[in-house]
Amino acid sequence: MPAALRWGTVALLLSLLILDFAFPPALPEARDHATLVTARDGTPLRAFADAEGVWRHPASEATVSPLYVEALLAYEDRWFRRHPGVNPVTLLRAAWQAARSGRIVSGGSTLTMQVARILEPHPRTLPGKLRQMLRALQLEAHLSKDDILSLYLERAPFGGTIEGVEAASWAYLGKPAARLSHAEAALLAVLPQAPTRLRPDRAPEAARRARDKVLQRMLDQGRWSRAEVADARVEAVVSRTLKPPLSAALLAQRLRSQRPGAERIESTIDAALQRTLEERLGAYVGRLPERTSAAVLVVDNDTMEARAYLGTAAFGDAARLGHVDMVRAWRSPGSTLKPFLYGMALDDGLVHSQSLLVDAPQSFDGYRPGNFDAAFNGPVSVADALRLSLNVPAVDLLDRVGPARFAARLDHAGIGLRFPRGAKPNLTLILGGTGARLEDLVGAHAALVRGGIAGRVRYAADDALLERRLLSPGAAWIVQEILAANPRPGERIGTFDTGRRPRVAWKTGTSYGFRDAWALGATRRYTVGVWVGRPDGTPLPGQYGAVTALPLLFEVVDSLPQRPGDGARLPPPASVSEADVCWPLGTAADAQPAETCQRRMQAWVLDGAVPPTLPERDIRSWVAGLERIDVDAVTGQRLTADCARPHQRRVRSIARWPALASPWLGAAERRASRLPPLASDCVDDGRGHTVAMHIEGVNDGALLLRAPGSSRPPRLALRAVGVDGEVQWLLNGRLVGRTRGGQVLWREFGEPGRQQLTALAEGGAWASLAFDVGR
Repeated sequence: MPAALRWGTVALLLSLLILDFAFPPALPEARDHATLVTARDGTPLRAFADAEGVWRHPASEATVSPLYVEALLAYEDRWFRRHPGVNPVTLLRAAWQAARSGRIVSGGSTLTMQVARILEPHPRTLPGKLRQMLRALQLEAHLSKDDILSLYLERAPFGGTIEGVEAASWAYLGKPAARLSHAEAALLAVLPQAPTRLRPDRAPEAARRARDKVLQRMLDQGRWSRAEVADARVEAVVSRTLKPPLSAALLAQRLRSQRPGAERIESTIDAALQRTLEERLGAYVGRLPERTSAAVLVVDNDTMEARAYLGTAAFGDAARLGHVDMVRAWRSPGSTLKPFLYGMALDDGLVHSQSLLVDAPQSFDGYRPGNFDAAFNGPVSVADALRLSLNVPAVDLLDRVGPARFAARLDHAGIGLRFPRGAKPNLTLILGGTGARLEDLVGAHAALVRGGIAGRVRYAADDALLERRLLSPGAAWIVQEILAANPRPGERIGTFDTGRRPRVAWKTGTSYGFRDAWALGATRRYTVGVWVGRPDGTPLPGQYGAVTALPLLFEVVDSLPQRPGDGARLPPPASVSEADVCWPLGTAADAQPAETCQRRMQAWVLDGAVPPTLPERDIRSWVAGLERIDVDAVTGQRLTADCARPHQRRVRSIARWPALASPWLGAAERRASRLPPLASDCVDDGRGHTVAMHIEGVNDGALLLRAPGSSRPPRLALRAVGVDGEVQWLLNGRLVGRTRGGQVLWREFGEPGRQQLTALAEGGAWASLAFDVGR
């Protein structure tokens, strides 16, 4: 080679390097894609445009359908893998065709040249074409063929602000680019040639003709068979309105804020279930008062992954504050914490499933809880107290467990409670006197069917599984069994064939002032949480957990995927067994005298322990428990140590009920718990003394009528005689007033029919009578 040519070549190459260094290609410096949040199967839930409002998703040859890549290369650039960025043959052919026809017949641009023009737009002039060719050569020098192809797959124009085949596939076809048919692959291959003119949402017929042109090319080149092309031609080009995906919108927003800069975020959501529940929720809240919103969270118990996340009833609805995510909002939990309290009491050995509790007016250092319906039930079991969500027994148990300890256990298990600044856990927290979040409650309620292990809900595929023990396996099983045995509202046990439906351990709750309605339910496979209310905290009078949230809970449960065995009962762990117990002592039937067993029932017990009925608090005149006394074997009269004449003695055992339960007992139970009369020749030892009390102001069996010519109902002045302390008045089981000592309680009786009036003193003394009110 002559020296001049050799040095000329070196100079040319050096000049090209200097020009390349001085004018580098406009390669993207950052992954400036839109953020796409997908369901677990890849279905987009919500897409967030980039800073310029462009919808662009990551794509590569490995992530799109091979049919699309095949159609693209066959139609746009058959020699893509062989040329250096510019194909002289196609350029000359394009120039010759243009010269002969006087118009552009084919462009002659390679795929690399198209990428160069996408990255650096220029006018369609000869200088612009030359610049495009030089940039294409630069791209080939800097990037591999796969990188260049990926740039095209991600940035090719598809109309409006849609760029790249992945975004176009979802926008126009509603599916990922990995699952394209032959017809769909041909359509997307041709769209970038004229993205505005061929948009299938605006010009479906023009798009069809262009698609068929690609199909013919694939047939002519022998790449697709005649049958494949014929089937593809039959497929219609569907005209659909472009609408960005918007499902689980608040979760998508949450995940995006947690992962700034992420291009694709894979959530744990089941796309089909999410859409189904969004439709159901929209229809459901339409029947509720205005401005009502709702939240639903469905979690897979095995993995603690969320399968559905509805943070609002209507995303974007200003009236319902649809931008507020109620899955993680702090709200009063109402009675939804009660299952964990009963579980802790089981673990502490305080109770078994049929332990005797008393639902009656009580004072806890001045705190006087009442029930939701203002009525009291007297003696109740642990199971009934939990199922009926009775407040007094729950406060009684919390007082014995300790509110600070209970709150600490919940916090350790992932249920953070929020108290007012400076406040400490107190007895009100079990009735909703604190703040909690739906996602934490769901994670804790899952423990009831997960052997007592609570977990933090996982929302993304890469979230770690965080678990903490909340209850022992036995206590968790007993609590879930109690709740699952509670039939759905409106159903009676044995009336419906529920064998194919999943058993649901459900619990409702209502916060003070009807601000929050809750329902939580756990099945073998899923745990579901529902909240209904107004995000701004204004009340919804008459809307409470059992009426407002519970029906929605069962709608959600019935929408969940099912498989054989979902309706089967969970097997009890080895620590749980059954035992026959008796009231009022609460101990095993075979461990107490037969005469003390006044009510017999089967209980679930933990580790074989059968704790007795809890001791009464602040009772001065009546002590519950087992009394052993001497009686005359002939007369049955009570004997003391000091009797004037000899008696044939025998020992009798008497089981006494808690004093506060007395007004609700039957006559036979009262007699069985009462000490027999003292023998006349024995000195009184004081064991039979009780406070004598009676009601003044109305007689037992009386009939009350309105005064002649008066429209006002009968009005009575009632007084409890024989006690000095506080007296609580109950009418038909409902608390209607309080007096002290000889104070008078004025009361009108406008409700006709039989009325049961009870006066209950703080020391356990009581009196009761019945009367009728005429119409």
